[in-house]
Amino acid sequence: MRFTDLARLVRLPAALSVPGDTLAGASAAGRLSRPGTWALPAASACMYWAGMALNDYADRELDAVERPERPIPSGAVRPGEALAVAAGLTAAGVGVAAAGGGRHSAITASALAATVWGYDLALKPTRFAPLGMAVNRGLDVLMGAGDRPGAALRPALVMAAHTYGVTSLSRGEVYGTRPSVAAGALACTVGSAAAAAAPTGPGRPSTRRGAWGQVLSGLYAGVFATQVGRAQAHAVARPVAANAGAATGTGIRGMIPLQAALLARSGAPCTATGLVVGAPLAKAASGKVAIT
Repeated sequence: MRFTDLARLVRLPAALSVPGDTLAGASAAGRLSRPGTWALPAASACMYWAGMALNDYADRELDAVERPERPIPSGAVRPGEALAVAAGLTAAGVGVAAAGGGRHSAITASALAATVWGYDLALKPTRFAPLGMAVNRGLDVLMGAGDRPGAALRPALVMAAHTYGVTSLSRGEVYGTRPSVAAGALACTVGSAAAAAAPTGPGRPSTRRGAWGQVLSGLYAGVFATQVGRAQAHAVARPVAANAGAATGTGIRGMIPLQAALLARSGAPCTATGLVVGAPLAKAASGKVAIT
């Protein structure tokens, strides 16, 4: 297997959309300053890549009809190789989570691994697929929270809601979608942006850093809602496959400013701004390797 084929199999650049999950969870739980926390984005990336490889393994017969250019139906990657890559990356993800976040993060990573494999091998063809993918994303956020998952409930729900909308819309990438589905995805985007930028509770001490973080949170949430919402609005107006696919790709890349909004809201504006720097990189990379 060539590296370029492996990159296509795991949708290499799309993993830029996941590091912010564990960082947002860790920040909300007050764990961002712990050195091991910074290993957790690597665990998220491994899980994401594992899911992409497993997706292509599970869909290899369908892709032979609908997407013959993908690595397995094109002959670039054998099914057994894809399955081995998925298994290896899953094990790596759980291992890195254990090393970086300890026992609680490892438990959450194990639950995430189970839901990723369950989604790709069983849930994906069903109507519950968007919910399954939303659970995956929520668990990814909670993995960063370690032993304080309750503190990261808001960012987990925000990311899960947006993921639900993106996944629902992605099911129309080949044959088109329905206006109601695209409108639902747009509603998820608007709701996620509003929840991500909502002011912190009145009991929280007011500091210059906190105030600056709140401003940046609103800014990043606005960028997210504008970019993703515009693409989804096009799918509402004209729900053809091309628009559904474009909105899906934009929605995936839009995870980054949404995560940044959550990070800024929880008092980590510098980390949020650093994360946003990855957005142009994700957009440029997606032109080289497909992310959907």
